[in-house]
Amino acid sequence: MKATDYATYIAGLPRVLAAAAALFRDSRGRILVLRPNYREGWVLPGGTVESHTGETPRQAARREAAEEIGLDLAPGPLLAVDWSQSAARPPVVAYLYDGGVLSGELLARIRLQESELLSWKLIERSEVTAHLPGALGPRVLAALGALADGTGPVELENGLPAA
Repeated sequence: MKATDYATYIAGLPRVLAAAAALFRDSRGRILVLRPNYREGWVLPGGTVESHTGETPRQAARREAAEEIGLDLAPGPLLAVDWSQSAARPPVVAYLYDGGVLSGELLARIRLQESELLSWKLIERSEVTAHLPGALGPRVLAALGALADGTGPVELENGLPAA
């Protein structure tokens, strides 16, 4: 196959977005959530993987947390991979990493990215689906389950276990 044929082939393939986030908790098990200024609901520290620069999902989770909350911490193990579809955008493969347990000192060092975020707070597990819209709430609950069980990453489709 000629290089031009291959380039045409690649250009015609479907597009899929990738996102990555970190699941941070405090010593009581509460989950760190952020209130964005550009949409309703709350989110986790995370965002789009800048794959055009060669960034990996793990690198994106770290970069996004550093940008959004001012904490540059290496993500822990992968907890969940979620294939998330919506009529409003192309499919997204969402990677969720263990951000770890933040000490009181680290929580006090949180500095929000003011251009995108309004506030942050810690929520109980029972509040997850009320705060995190769409597939994100079930994704977080599945990741918490995998973390507690030590079963490794879970494969999800729109936040639910893959068939």
